[in-house]
Amino acid sequence: MTEHAKPLRRDDPGRSRNLSRILSRIHVTPTSRSDLTRLTGLNRSTVGALVTELTERGLAVEDDSRAAGQVGRPSLIARPSDRTVALAANPEIDAITIGAVLLGGRVLTRRRIELARIPDVDRAVTLIGSAVGELRASLEPGHEVVGLGLAIPGIVRTSDAHVRFAPHLGWRDAPLGSLLAHATGLPVHAANDAALGARAEWTFGAGRDTDNLVYVNGGSSGIGGGIISGGAPLGGRNGHAGEIGHLSVRPAGSIDSAGLTGTLESEVRRSDLLRVLGVTTANPDELEKALLAAVSAEASPANDVRAEVERQIDALAIALGSAVNLLDPERIVLGGFLGSLAAVDLPRIRAGVARHSLPAVDPVAIARSQLGSDLLLIGAAELPFAALFDSL
Repeated sequence: MTEHAKPLRRDDPGRSRNLSRILSRIHVTPTSRSDLTRLTGLNRSTVGALVTELTERGLAVEDDSRAAGQVGRPSLIARPSDRTVALAANPEIDAITIGAVLLGGRVLTRRRIELARIPDVDRAVTLIGSAVGELRASLEPGHEVVGLGLAIPGIVRTSDAHVRFAPHLGWRDAPLGSLLAHATGLPVHAANDAALGARAEWTFGAGRDTDNLVYVNGGSSGIGGGIISGGAPLGGRNGHAGEIGHLSVRPAGSIDSAGLTGTLESEVRRSDLLRVLGVTTANPDELEKALLAAVSAEASPANDVRAEVERQIDALAIALGSAVNLLDPERIVLGGFLGSLAAVDLPRIRAGVARHSLPAVDPVAIARSQLGSDLLLIGAAELPFAALFDSL
């Protein structure tokens, strides 16, 4: 296994930009040379030379797209190769998930490290560093690791992966990027987990055909969100836009992790779902199965699980209605345990949002994440992949 992808020639800035355009395009959607010519506006011979260079570098491959039984000359489709790998990690209060992701948003392998207590920064660095070493050792020869991306449940300075504040983890002013770079020898990139979830769903999942998207994620560390507006991520002045978890939904409610009263995050909590289910821990897939089983097994609306699900859905609908009124999205995508709430009763969510938002000619579409438990790994991997594209 090699350590990093080989740098491409930088003596021609125009060619470097075009290499980045081509690789970025096929990273999202495998595409024929003729379609690349049409989409980029470059001439046919230039596109051919660029695709050839990417294949020679091991970043792309071309294969025959002809369906079985089809006659005539086949079209060759350029797609990302299986050689280039980004490692990704998501530290939470109860587990650290880490994985290897290929270009094209394809998760090669993933591992969840269960935690008995919330990790401090040093413990997280030790665990992630060790897991990175094990993952790299397990990769087949020929894979090229381009970096490590981190999805952090908090506020991150993306320029150097410095965690400014992750309230649930108890991290403040933590130089996570430099610590992990030293521990792993890899370039390290980090951003807010929900913003990365929005990016992943927009690129590969339930939001890929819309330019106006609100993504809301529910995890063990609370609720966050990300916004795509006009076909671009919306970050705000300091990159913190999308903190929908801190919208007020019940003024007399409890206090959330940021010290705010009656917010979505304080009213809609994964821990409360686990409590009514009578379990102390569950991965996202296990939680959803348990909720569906409990609700279907007990038809009465008075049972504890159904009552808690409905209470949380009604609070969620208030916040989503506010987001609709403020941002006018085309689509809302729900991830994490919020996707599990949608699995139990999506019609109630839709009806609640309609009650709390302005009437619209085209009502907002509400869907659950398509990327499931791989979502944040795919989103975090986009950070080192973006750095790779910029380096071409």
